[in-house]
Amino acid sequence: MRDDNTRNTIIFFVAAALLLLVYQVFVIDPQAKRQAEERARQAPAAAASSAPAAPQLPTAVTRQAAVAASPRVQIATPSLKGSLSLKGARIDDLYLVKYRQTLDEPQPVELFRPEGTQYAWFAEIGWAGANVPGLPGPQTQWTLAKGSTLAPGQPVTLTYTNGQGLTFTRTIAIDDRYMFTVTDTVANTSAQPITLAPYGSVVRQGVPPGLGKNSVVHEGGMGWLQDKRRPLKYAKWQKDGSSPAYASTGGWIGITDHYWLAAVIPAQNERIQGQYRLTEAPGVNLLDANYVGQAKAIPAGRQITHTTHVFAGAKQNPVLKDYQAKLGIKNLDEAIDWGMFWFLTRPIFQFLSWIYGYVGNFGLAILALTVVVRLVFFPLANKQYESMTKMKKVQPAMEELRTKYKDDPQKQQQELLALYQREKVNPLAGCLPIFLQIPVFFALFKVLQLEIDMRHAPFFGYIRDLSAPDPTTVFNLFGLIPWDPGTLPLIGSMLAYGSPPGFLHIGVLPILYGFTTWLTTSMSPPAPDPVQQRIFQFMPLLFTFIMAQFAVGLLVYYTWSNCLTVLQQYVIMRRFKVDNPIDQIIRRFSGKPKEVG
Repeated sequence: MRDDNTRNTIIFFVAAALLLLVYQVFVIDPQAKRQAEERARQAPAAAASSAPAAPQLPTAVTRQAAVAASPRVQIATPSLKGSLSLKGARIDDLYLVKYRQTLDEPQPVELFRPEGTQYAWFAEIGWAGANVPGLPGPQTQWTLAKGSTLAPGQPVTLTYTNGQGLTFTRTIAIDDRYMFTVTDTVANTSAQPITLAPYGSVVRQGVPPGLGKNSVVHEGGMGWLQDKRRPLKYAKWQKDGSSPAYASTGGWIGITDHYWLAAVIPAQNERIQGQYRLTEAPGVNLLDANYVGQAKAIPAGRQITHTTHVFAGAKQNPVLKDYQAKLGIKNLDEAIDWGMFWFLTRPIFQFLSWIYGYVGNFGLAILALTVVVRLVFFPLANKQYESMTKMKKVQPAMEELRTKYKDDPQKQQQELLALYQREKVNPLAGCLPIFLQIPVFFALFKVLQLEIDMRHAPFFGYIRDLSAPDPTTVFNLFGLIPWDPGTLPLIGSMLAYGSPPGFLHIGVLPILYGFTTWLTTSMSPPAPDPVQQRIFQFMPLLFTFIMAQFAVGLLVYYTWSNCLTVLQQYVIMRRFKVDNPIDQIIRRFSGKPKEVG
């Protein structure tokens, strides 16, 4: 019965792995094609704002035409470039100059794009009020009253007078990283008091193909409201519609992608209502992460001032924590998706960043981190491998007992237990070390997905980007033959390189990973059942194809970890005089006879 349960468990995992392969071929590959098509960005888009109603959908235009459609103030900092529109006073044209779209393109990463283009994304600050005419909105034309270019230490001032007794003065400042400071002054020169509520909003007009499909790192709405992290995935947002309104004191709310974040941040002592809102429009969903502040009364002849911050940039942990400390922004570093094992992910992330800052090469940092992790778990792993080696050593005797008592399962079990006691072998001794290492395994996997420093980071030789899959393929002898297998008819998509690559695209590192995985599997005790043995022999090949879809940085970690595991297993097996695959390979090439221990 126990053998049947083991067989069923293995069959379950194999079936699950096969389902994963099918998912890679029929889901991930089509998504990659849609991502390529998305670069054209030439379809209708729409606009939405936080408190006011969504405007009419504009006619689709190119990005260049949308930028030229309104007067603008240029933005120039060491980290950002772009412009803000005087029409609506929106921050809607922004590039991250320190990051490139792709490794081979000099074009920096685009964060914001204006309304009217496909997948427009922007931030806006404004005022809402019942029965208050002439409030500035998306179509309002502001006047540049002071300044020319928005840069660190060079704020700009915009003004708007509604002709009905209200004057709005907006001063926008920016630092040398990713934080805008928007200070609004509203002067009431009318004879009547008015009541206004400030709002901030990050608007995304449709979700580009491929976004929100990452199962490891959160993409979608992100905020800290009611002293809790409030994520909302793109798929759930578009399926379920608007979220409840979260009453909160301070906090922040916005929209995040894998590496980038746009968020509006009220004063941290201000009472607000934060919400993720969905407005359906023809052909596009308008996603709006917004907050509305507490209503403020402005008596006749008086004025009020309100300050909002807008973060628009890369989710660099030190930068987020620095803003969190200096500006008092609550838990801004929670914009990074630390995962369920956050208590492990955070320190490992910080330790890896420290190593990278010291060695200067992210690939070397991964190798060093792997060594440290293996050293930490060395005693546990040693116990595990000793138990496995002892099990492998008594394997011939176990097979004899299974053959001798194959018709008497009870007697067979008794004799096996007696063998374990006689040889001081505990079949379960290796389980606890494995169990304890599982959370660290997942945390390391998460860290290497989160690390923005790994994006476009080179290693050595042909590895120019640790965050991309291995670019080489066995089908052109790893580049020795000047031919692209992706050009083949019918099966070209399965062989082509991309992100992710085709299912059959196998490079150097996946092959090394598969080989080292086979070594570690071969050094383990064989399964008692021949069918199970064949399945375990097949698993390294299966996982070679699976891991070929992942970033090179992950493969560097797993392959190097396998090498250290093989070394540790080899030393233990030699000490216990147990035959192993490495010695078998050496004997095969050297012609030396097997040692008799």
